[in-house]
Amino acid sequence: MDERTVALLFKLAAPYLTVRFNREHTEIALAFARELQEKLGGDRGIIFPAVILHDVGWSAVPEELHLKAFGPGSDPGINRVHEVEGVKIAAKILQELSLEAAVREEILRIVGSHDSGWQPLTLEEKIVKDADKLFRFSPRGFAIDVARFNVDAGEYWHYLNGMKEKWFFTLAGKEMAARELEKIAQGGKGYK
Repeated sequence: MDERTVALLFKLAAPYLTVRFNREHTEIALAFARELQEKLGGDRGIIFPAVILHDVGWSAVPEELHLKAFGPGSDPGINRVHEVEGVKIAAKILQELSLEAAVREEILRIVGSHDSGWQPLTLEEKIVKDADKLFRFSPRGFAIDVARFNVDAGEYWHYLNGMKEKWFFTLAGKEMAARELEKIAQGGKGYK
């Protein structure tokens, strides 16, 4: 997928990325997806659209339910709604692009299970899932989550440090998570 198409897709998705810091989340996740794809390979024509579209469904979930759908004490049923709605929205957006039906279907499959699916079927799906999770480990994502969950930063750093072995499907994702946590620790917080 060329950069012009990536930019167009982001523009088409932007109206659906106005809640939950989703535009910023998507930009950061896309940067991680680029790095993972460079290291591991995989089809950019599936990875990049799936990352850009993976959270468009949050725009269809009432904002008062957002914090109940993810994070500490979350309700997986509410979280699942954003995947189902995301597939519907992503399907409309993808109609604007000239993609083969099989590629479009694979992107939608990944969007529809990016949080709930625990057995990724392809390298592309692993990269999307890892890029999505890596947001939490980035200094900006970390700061957003500490504020929105109203948690102690040191405790959250240690929580993420423990989860890095469980959440990631690729070794590169785990290594990137460790690198990002190191950046946070070096930010003068002394979490280690």
